[in-house]
Amino acid sequence: MELVSMPGQQAKGKVWLVGAGPGDIELLTLKAYRIIKHADVVLYDALVSQDIQDLIPHGAEKIAVGKRAGKHSANQDEINQLLVTKAYTRKNVVRLKGGDPFIFGRGGEELETLVKAGVEFEVVPGITAASGTSAYAGIPLTHRDHAQGVTFITGYCQLASRPMDWQGYANPNNTLVVYMGILNASIISDGLINAGRSADTPVAIVSKATTSAQQRFFGTLGELGQLAADPALEMPALMIIGEVVQLADSLNWFVPATEQQQHEYSNITVKKL
Repeated sequence: MELVSMPGQQAKGKVWLVGAGPGDIELLTLKAYRIIKHADVVLYDALVSQDIQDLIPHGAEKIAVGKRAGKHSANQDEINQLLVTKAYTRKNVVRLKGGDPFIFGRGGEELETLVKAGVEFEVVPGITAASGTSAYAGIPLTHRDHAQGVTFITGYCQLASRPMDWQGYANPNNTLVVYMGILNASIISDGLINAGRSADTPVAIVSKATTSAQQRFFGTLGELGQLAADPALEMPALMIIGEVVQLADSLNWFVPATEQQQHEYSNITVKKL
């Protein structure tokens, strides 16, 4: 798609590429909060939580451009064009993304478009899904005794045409965090095991991390496909693969509202008996 600009005119506005963090509104940075509250138009992804969407001023234009597997509301070219068009007609244009815009958020691609169109921009980083999810799931991504490094990969791609570096990802001394990998869970499991990673490697899938609806699903690498197929698993979800996952129970501190309600109901039932 060829970018359409407005010859002879200058963009009157500025685009703010803002990371909304992993979901919990209190993990939003102060700068992101300030920029959102002064927005004239906001283009937001499906991963931006409702609590954060509610911060958008009532008078601002809200445009949902969220992309999820098989449910794209706008393709990337259309989003790029919207950013340029809005920058020519509005003052404060906010591109709001879940997590951090530079980690599997296509933020770089969108900024390249703005550069070509001569649009001013600024980047506001956010807490990425990997760090937010691991913290709220009680799983340190690195640990001197279990993992000396961590690798972030995306599992949402055409694996046949874009071969994964399974050998590199199978390092037992590293934690592997997989974004957008639920649909390819069995392929990821097979690839890592065939490259030498033990089928008994602990894994976790964390659903709706940092929110009141967070859920954790635990198993082994050999069971990853089964975990991903659990009917209780809701999107978005992130995979964490590595020995650090075994610390989740002892280091867990976050009690989602759903778990708290179940606990309170259990106590009431016991008292009645």
